[in-house]
Amino acid sequence: MNSTYEKILKEKMSEQSYQRFAAVDNEKVFDFIGFFAEHCNPKSIYVCNDSQEDEQYIREMAVEKGEEEELSKNGQTVHWDGYEDQARDKANTKYLAYKENLERMATLNSIEYEEGYNEIIGISKNIMDGKDVVVKFFCEGPAFSTFTIPCVQLTDSWYVAHSESILYRPAYEHFKHMKDDEKDDFFRFIHSAGALDDRNCSADLEKRRIYMDTQNNIVYSMNNQYGGNSIGLKKHAMRLAINKAGQEGWLCEHMFLMACVHHKIDRKTFFAGAYPSACGKTSTAMIPGELVIGDDITYFRNIDNEFRGVNVEQGIFGIIKDVNAEDDPLIFENLMKKQELIFSNILRGPDNNPYWQNCGMDEPDTGDNHAGPGWHPGKKDEKGNEIPIAHSNARYTMRLDYLANFDKASFDAKEGVTIGGILYGGRDSDTTVPVEESASWEEGILLKACTLESETTSATLGKEGVRKPSPMANLDFVAYPLGEYTMNNIKFVEDMKRAPTIFSTNYFLLTPENEFCNPKIAKKVWLHWAEGRIHGDYEALDTPTGKIPKYEDIRKLFLELLDIDYTEEQYIYQFTFRGERWLGKLQRTKDFFNKMDPDCPEFLFRKWDEYMAKVQHAVDTYGREIKPGDYVNP
Repeated sequence: MNSTYEKILKEKMSEQSYQRFAAVDNEKVFDFIGFFAEHCNPKSIYVCNDSQEDEQYIREMAVEKGEEEELSKNGQTVHWDGYEDQARDKANTKYLAYKENLERMATLNSIEYEEGYNEIIGISKNIMDGKDVVVKFFCEGPAFSTFTIPCVQLTDSWYVAHSESILYRPAYEHFKHMKDDEKDDFFRFIHSAGALDDRNCSADLEKRRIYMDTQNNIVYSMNNQYGGNSIGLKKHAMRLAINKAGQEGWLCEHMFLMACVHHKIDRKTFFAGAYPSACGKTSTAMIPGELVIGDDITYFRNIDNEFRGVNVEQGIFGIIKDVNAEDDPLIFENLMKKQELIFSNILRGPDNNPYWQNCGMDEPDTGDNHAGPGWHPGKKDEKGNEIPIAHSNARYTMRLDYLANFDKASFDAKEGVTIGGILYGGRDSDTTVPVEESASWEEGILLKACTLESETTSATLGKEGVRKPSPMANLDFVAYPLGEYTMNNIKFVEDMKRAPTIFSTNYFLLTPENEFCNPKIAKKVWLHWAEGRIHGDYEALDTPTGKIPKYEDIRKLFLELLDIDYTEEQYIYQFTFRGERWLGKLQRTKDFFNKMDPDCPEFLFRKWDEYMAKVQHAVDTYGREIKPGDYVNP
């Protein structure tokens, strides 16, 4: 061990913390913490083990330091991010790329390694001066398993440490028992909130930087507190994991993990699903009557030639806007309980309870919120913008095992669960049908995953919404060229006994009157039809892009599951194939991939050209709109 670091660590750690740290017996961990102990110059360093006592200590310190404030219900706290620090800072989130990789990483917001490293090291010099900081050991995925990625974090934010304690599995014992050939393979995170203002929010936002070194699996995050910028094990770790997976032949995907429980027989089928923001991801994972394993990030591996997956996390860092008793009953029920929860950027009312946009409760007309104390309706910020009751990106941080439908056995499985189906869903008012099965894994990736879009504005009669490409619902986190990432997805199933069946879903198709075609709970029907298709329960009709349900099967599911009479008129409108719309969608996909990855494999464009030719032939043969059952696959 480095004698210089040993001296400084002993000075800044209590005897108990140093003994805990030394017991990890890992030179790379020792040098990482030692370097930043010297460089960032904290007042003290507390080293956590996996005990409940340390979990409680972190909670207490977050309140004592003023980073969280207690609410009326025991266990609930509120955290405030700075007014300009309430979303991911995409402009200052960059990859550190060696010179030989700069061209390859050109479209991924990268900075030359030495330049970026020198900048972040300059910003972080003495940044923790006078602060008490914490070292915490976690793992992504279950500990002591094929999926495990160990992680160590040093932060001066007890709110961040508290959040990660809710969101991730503890791994101090895992680190202590790592074999010699495993001790170099872990992720490292260094975070500082930097100088704080009178509300304990990050003050030096002009120096906010989030730099990721995928070559050495380390993330530097400085001068921020918002979870998407500060919680290293979440999307920062996801970028590291995507890069690692691409090199090692597995997958890290922006997907929930759940089990669909058959409504008549004793059978459950595991699904993963990717949806862009505000496209139904969490509400699909939380469908009443089904089982949830995870809501955000999933690792997939080939284990004994089976497609198996695990939830990376153990909690939820969820957007709270629009969560209410009607639309998200499972989440809402838990937000009302006396239990450990962190709310961020909500309104704290005079009753010391949390409120947020579209919460379904009687909202107070005053309180403290993300903009500061003394909020009232009509209040404006310094730029003249009206301040809503709570930030649209306000969050809740909660343990998954609070949920009554949490599938703990599957969550704890060291080798994950076998995936039967994968769902890809966008936000689309006029093109994609409510549910469609792909003809093959390859077509599923190219026609369902790569073509995902989200309408960034609501479509109005006569005017199409603006469509934002979102391949795999993972674009912001892909850490190497998009075409290569897509090919790795396609190739992943080559040696497997059975690839999962891929389905597209679309909950946002509009009627001619510009209203949603179906109630939100209809997603349960589309899920159960997909589950039945996997097991051969239903026949299907062909379309140029896949297979759709027969009316009689969907009508029966609506009655059995929801007690809703789904008419044939609704079915025909919703499952009509709109050929010209699809041609536009495929062209936009080609254009986007060409823009994002100049070296995108020609194979992808050749396949999309083949699909476009097939759709064009269908349009020429059957017309611009093809009713269910009219199309015959050539």
